Amino acid sequence: MNKIYFDNAATTQINSEVIGAVTNSMRTVYGNPSSIHQFGRTAKSMVEKVRKNIANRLNVSASEIVFTAGGSEADNLILHNAVTNLDVTKIITSKIEHHAVLHTIDRLEKEYNIKVEYVNLFADGTIDINDLETLLTADDSKTLVSLMYVNNEIGNILDVQKVSQLCQENNVLFHSDSVQAIGHYHIDLQEISIDFMVASAHKFHGPKGVGFAYFKKGFGIKPILTGGNQERGARAGTENIHSILGMDKALELAYQELNEDITYIQSIKEYFIIQLQLNFPDIKFNGSLHPKKSSYAILNVRFSKPSAMLLFTLDLKGIAASGGSACQSGSLGGSHVLNAILSEEEANKTSVRFSFSKYNTIEEVDVVIAVLKDVLT
Repeated sequence: MNKIYFDNAATTQINSEVIGAVTNSMRTVYGNPSSIHQFGRTAKSMVEKVRKNIANRLNVSASEIVFTAGGSEADNLILHNAVTNLDVTKIITSKIEHHAVLHTIDRLEKEYNIKVEYVNLFADGTIDINDLETLLTADDSKTLVSLMYVNNEIGNILDVQKVSQLCQENNVLFHSDSVQAIGHYHIDLQEISIDFMVASAHKFHGPKGVGFAYFKKGFGIKPILTGGNQERGARAGTENIHSILGMDKALELAYQELNEDITYIQSIKEYFIIQLQLNFPDIKFNGSLHPKKSSYAILNVRFSKPSAMLLFTLDLKGIAASGGSACQSGSLGGSHVLNAILSEEEANKTSVRFSFSKYNTIEEVDVVIAVLKDVLT
C-alpha cells in the first residue's frame, strides 16, 4: 500500500540534506557552546553563525533572534515578556489563534488580571480590520496585538501590512505566530514592522523540537526558563546545537527554490479543489480560497454529511490528513477554530484539513479523491 502524506501543516518530512547536516554535526561538533575550550568555542561559533544566517534571511540583527524548543515555547516567551517585562495590560487577539497563544493568554489573564479582547471574524475566518481599529482606539492601555500570520487550520493569511500599520499608528506592540509562514514566504522585517515572531523548524522540513523567537531590538527579555545564561540570558539550557544546525540547513533549502515550490504546491491545491468540486457538488471550504489570502499549502474542506470514521478510514488506506489541526484531532470538543467561524450545524459536519508540500504529487490527489468517493458516495 502506497502511503500519502497530506498533513504537512502538522509536521513535514525532514529533508535528506537536513538529516545529513544533523548527523554530521553529531559526529564532529560535540562541545558545549558555553565551554571556553576549543571544542566549546567551535560549537558556540556555529550556533552564532546560524543566528546570523536566520537574521539575514529576515533582514534583522542577529541579537534579535533567540533559539527555543519550537513555536509554542517562543509564543510563551514573547507573551510572558509582554506582560511581565513590557507592562502590557491589554491583549487583542482572535478566537482562532493557536492554543500556544490562546492558552497562554488565558493564563496571563488569570495571573496578572490583564484585559483580553477578541477581534471580530468574518464568516470565512478573516480578521475584521475595522473592528481591530475600533479596539485599538478604545483606550490608551499599553496593548499587544497577537494575530497569527497564517492560520494553521484553515490557511487564512493575515493582512500583516495593514495590521502592522494600525499598530504603529496606535503605538501598540504586534506579535504574530508565524510558524506556518517562515520558510513558506519571503519575509522582510524592514518592510513589515512586526515586533515579535516565532518559527518552528519542523514546519519547513527541519527537525522537531527546535525553533526561534524574534524580539525587535530594544525590548529586554526576561527568561521563563531559568538556570543558566545561555541565549544572552533569555533562555536557560544548553543549546540544541545539532537541531539548530539542522534548522539552518532546512531554512536555507526552503528559500533556495521557494518561488518554484510555491507555484508547484499551489498547483496541487488548485487541482485538488477542482476535483473535490467535480466529485462532491455539495462540498464547502473552511477559510478563504483567494490565492493571496490563503496559504498555498493548506486546504480545509467540509463535507455535506457527518462521517465520524473518515479520518480513520483514510488512515487505513495509507492517507494522512487531519481533522482541523493535529493538536485538536482527538478533541471531543472539535476544532476551536471551526467552532468559532461556523454555525453549530455546519461545525458538526465532517471537516478535514489536507496540507501539502513539495514532496506531494498530482497523482496522489487522484488516489485520495478515489478513496473519498468510495467512502462518501
